[in-house]
Amino acid sequence: MKNKVLLGMSGGVDSTVTAVLLQEAGYNVVGVYMKLHDNDKYHENNFEKVKLVGKYLGIETHFLDISSEFKSNVYDYFVDSYKQGITPNPCVICNREIKFGRMVKFADELKIEFVSTGHYVKCDGNAIYMGLDDEKDQSYFLGQISKSVLPRLIFPLGDWQKSAVKEFAQKIEVLKEFATQKESSEICFVDNTYTDILARHMNIDMAGETINTDGVVIGTHSGYMHYTIGKRRGFFVNGAHEPHFVVDIKPETNQIVVGKHEELSITEIVLKDVNLFDEISNKKYLIKARYRTSGVMGSIIIENETIKIILDEPIYGVAKGQMTAIYDGNMLIGSGIIVS
Repeated sequence: MKNKVLLGMSGGVDSTVTAVLLQEAGYNVVGVYMKLHDNDKYHENNFEKVKLVGKYLGIETHFLDISSEFKSNVYDYFVDSYKQGITPNPCVICNREIKFGRMVKFADELKIEFVSTGHYVKCDGNAIYMGLDDEKDQSYFLGQISKSVLPRLIFPLGDWQKSAVKEFAQKIEVLKEFATQKESSEICFVDNTYTDILARHMNIDMAGETINTDGVVIGTHSGYMHYTIGKRRGFFVNGAHEPHFVVDIKPETNQIVVGKHEELSITEIVLKDVNLFDEISNKKYLIKARYRTSGVMGSIIIENETIKIILDEPIYGVAKGQMTAIYDGNMLIGSGIIVS
């Protein structure tokens, strides 16, 4: 029997298939369900599924309540970011602080060397690589995790297509009891829209001015927190005959700046909170400023604690607060948070 591995489990298809694959590879699997937010019924239902899977596979399962840590590190950051007029990426922060932060500490408490999840991503102990399934690849979301944890990570689904995982799951008897469950949402604590969350903490319906890139008032909007960069609906522009898009947000004056599509175009990005897994060299890298994008090539200039990226071609709809991932081929080199 190989070493123990602590597996983050949700009771869903991906983590259950991951558990089976780890067992088939000879690992002694220990499962952990992490309570991240305060929807108790949601967690009770999910942990019941985890216990069913654990009993079926003969693995020990733990319930880890880290909701207070999740609130301070992820939830509050999410709310505060929108209040500041920037667009957060809570899954990136959750992976850094919770899944590959707090869960690794829990593995240490249990004296378990390896840690695993159902992410569609590859790791050889030294570097992170894109998953085989282009549609499901989640390497982008791991861009801010600590380099020190890489030797401990195992991602069995990195070499799988999602369709093959679903087919494999049909052979796992316990999953048939809840096989019709929906795919988990990208942001676990958002049931419908992010504004539902914000409305619990502040007044988001504050009518304000819509201005153009020259600062001229050209219309109205219903409150700056309703808008993200690139949005083209929900605000009014006087006499507009063609689509306008949000190009900037000014929370201090409750104004949104709008322009035509070409005004969303940028060819330079500046990043803070830079996290590198490898050294940057004098070459072109693949740059992904959003998750759902194929990326463009660009050059990187290191400037003290920030880096500037000069893109080979323009990209559109880049938002402050989002993460930019940097790749050398399919290897994740690092990432940073967009400041401009």
